[in-house]
Amino acid sequence: MPQSLILFLPFLLAVVAAGSTGTIFKPGPWYAALTKPGFTPPDWLFPVAWTAIYAFIAVAGARVAALPGAGAALALWSAQIALNTLWTPVFFGAHRIGLALIVLSALWLAVVAATVLHWRLDRASGLLFLPYALWVSYAWALNLAIWRMNPA
Repeated sequence: MPQSLILFLPFLLAVVAAGSTGTIFKPGPWYAALTKPGFTPPDWLFPVAWTAIYAFIAVAGARVAALPGAGAALALWSAQIALNTLWTPVFFGAHRIGLALIVLSALWLAVVAATVLHWRLDRASGLLFLPYALWVSYAWALNLAIWRMNPA
């Protein structure tokens, strides 16, 4: 098995695990009943965006993993995927919109920091993180708006 594939597999498995929370904790009737802002994307866009983002960050992680001095970048990669995995059960599973916003705030910080460190080690990896940083920024604004529009 080529070394690049060996490096890629753990990152691929991590993003698949994170993505699987979306099949376990589906939006369902609770989410459909929430008041949402006008900038809420159509439901079909979420899996499309996340599939591309997960593919990008898996590649970015694998590219950086082989580089010297990648410890901090890989720690942030791990932190962001853990927080990413946590958000879905908090929001869709527990219906805790405010707590999900806190998780998403931590995720945003981890993603931005990971983007910077990946960029410093390998510009292509940093570029692969940029759509993720933009999407999480958008998701944060959406989560905030939903929290404000649906007081507990």
